Parts: sequence; C-alpha cells; structure tokens
Amino acid sequence: MAKSYVKFEVSNDIVAKTYEALQQARQNGTIRKGANEVTKSVERGLASFVVIAGDVDPEEVVVHIPSLCEQKKITYSYVPSKQELGKSIGMNVPCTAIAVENPGSAANAIKDIVSKVTGLAPKPAQAPSPEKAAEQPKKEAKPKAEKKAAPKKEAAPEKAAE
Repeated sequence: MAKSYVKFEVSNDIVAKTYEALQQARQNGTIRKGANEVTKSVERGLASFVVIAGDVDPEEVVVHIPSLCEQKKITYSYVPSKQELGKSIGMNVPCTAIAVENPGSAANAIKDIVSKVTGLAPKPAQAPSPEKAAEQPKKEAKPKAEKKAAPKKEAAPEKAAE
C-alpha cells in the first residue's frame, strides 16, 4: 500500500542512481540524516536535494517534508526502503530522510536525478495570469484619516529664585 505522503512513483533505475549519488555525497559532500535534521535543513534553505523513504511508519514523521520542499522550491525524491537508504550512507540503522546540502563529487549525478524527478513530480498550482488578475475587481482604498497635530504645551514660567 502506498503511503499518503508519496506523491509520485520513482523508477528502479532512478532509485539505484539515488543510492549511488548519496554514497558519493556522503564521502566528500555534506548530508543531513533523519527527519528532524532534514526539516531544519530545508527550513533554513541549505538543502539542495531531499530523499525520503517510502516505508516510514508512522508516516506522520515525514508527511510534512514534501510540502515543505515544495514551499522552499527544493527538489525531493523517494526511495522504497528506509533500510537501504541508511545503508547507502554507511549507517547500520534505517534512515527516514536525507538532505544533501553540498553534493561534492555527486553534483552531476544529483543534477541528472533532479532532471528526471522534476518530470515525475506533480506541478504546483500556478498564480493567476495578469489578464485574469485584471478581470477581478479591485477593492477601493479608503482614504486615510488625517492625523491631528497635538496642541503644543507651553513651558511653565520659571519661578524667580528668592
């Protein structure tokens, strides 16, 4: 059964290339591991590519990451196994998500993956065109109330020293 956060299917050849690119990025680039670290990296705008495991349970752990990536215009992809995702970066434990901050020698491989994944990803809703925006009635601006100048206070007369 597909998880609710998986928005598109990724082919096996892209998955294999993703694992290889992550191995290279780990060796001489910068990556962040785990849902919390990935979320921070995306929110700060440091991530250039995000990979999410497709078998995360409970899925609430990573369900926010795809929409956050779309909001920040960061490309993301899926792999079927969190166990394999962890192994690809040299961990002995499963990993739910990975953010690549500096691809290092994997830059070309990641560019190739990104170009293939962007064709699979659903297109975000676009803003209305200028013609449609012109058709909509604009709200009339209300005139701003003028500020009244506060009355000037007169200086109290000084008492003569006695």
